[in-house]
Amino acid sequence: MFARTLKLAAVSALLGSLPISTTFAQNESTKGAFEDGVVRVKSAYPLDETITRLKSDIADKGIRFFLEVDQAKLAADAGVHARPSTLLIFGNPPLGTQFVAVKPQAGLDWPVRLLVQQDEQGNVWAVYTDFIWIARRHGIEEAEQQPFKTAAGVIASITSSINAK
Repeated sequence: MFARTLKLAAVSALLGSLPISTTFAQNESTKGAFEDGVVRVKSAYPLDETITRLKSDIADKGIRFFLEVDQAKLAADAGVHARPSTLLIFGNPPLGTQFVAVKPQAGLDWPVRLLVQQDEQGNVWAVYTDFIWIARRHGIEEAEQQPFKTAAGVIASITSSINAK
């Protein structure tokens, strides 16, 4: 457990010093994230490999993986056609529960949800809600936003493992 915490602390320290606006400025796919909070990262890999790479990076960072939901399979089981879409749910309780401690309703947005989907053209995307946007949505003041900034850096690091650049 200590090693996992140490790994996350190292990632957090590394990414925590990066301004969030820099992350957005470098990736065209994130345009508009400040309006609706949705960040889209185009993957360089097919859907299954994207999921595998993301889950591997999550594990390598010592982050707890909770659940994988194949939404396309759920749709098919209900007789509905849907494009490939898988929801990954994960988080680091020592970090994520700080959201709930600051503002209990922020628990609506934790644990982390990362949607991996394939569009009509076959492009694969990792889609998530920006954590700074989540903090603003819940009325969390700048002084209380550090856990959200740390989480934003961690999710950016995770999705960089599949980024098509």
